[in-house]
Amino acid sequence: MATIHCLDHSFTNIEAIVFDKDGTLANVESYLMSLGQIRSRLIEAKVPAVQAPILLAFGLKETYINPAGLLAVGSRYENQIAAAASVASTGYNWLEALEVVESAFDEADTYLIPKAEHTPLLAHTLEALTTLSKAGVKQGILSADSSKNVQAFLDTYHLQELFQAAQGVDGSISKPDPSLFINICAQMQTAPNRTLMIGDAPVDMKMAKSAHAAGCIYVKWGWHHPVSTHLADVSLERWQQLSISP
Repeated sequence: MATIHCLDHSFTNIEAIVFDKDGTLANVESYLMSLGQIRSRLIEAKVPAVQAPILLAFGLKETYINPAGLLAVGSRYENQIAAAASVASTGYNWLEALEVVESAFDEADTYLIPKAEHTPLLAHTLEALTTLSKAGVKQGILSADSSKNVQAFLDTYHLQELFQAAQGVDGSISKPDPSLFINICAQMQTAPNRTLMIGDAPVDMKMAKSAHAAGCIYVKWGWHHPVSTHLADVSLERWQQLSISP
């Protein structure tokens, strides 16, 4: 077991760390802004006057994205439901609204594939992950992205040997459901109360706290306009503020 030091806070008897992916390990801000704009334009082409409310629901501003907004932290399914609600508000029945949105989302994907190549590792991430791995800390990824995209991220940046588990969200269960955290801890064969959560969104912190994690570390290094949260035990602005000792 190890002790993880973050500024003036120390977490003792730690066996594992679960990381969010987008905004924590991967630089996704410009990618998500492009994706949200493309999705909303494609829907607008079929259903006039819905782009503005869809962008608002996504958490997209003119020049930046809300790191705690739907597009940044929600699953694909959750984003589809929100967009379909805007379409349905114009008079479409629900099934038609879902079909319009699903088609637009699928087409939008073709403009920005493969995602992993558009979302590189954030600065100093590889060094930090390598240090933690060499110290014997188990590491997992728990992302609201699809499991396919999580695996592609690991493959693209050759991270497989650094992680004992990795999972995304492929259905209706998403963060902050604590069962996701409990499940990935089971995959790593560690207990939640011996496992830290490191993420960039309040939903990461709420999920981990509800699962009785050993601690919640909130990071702000992935966004130009980070938000704050009262749910974290400590907030960091750069990787260098985290260290490890036996």
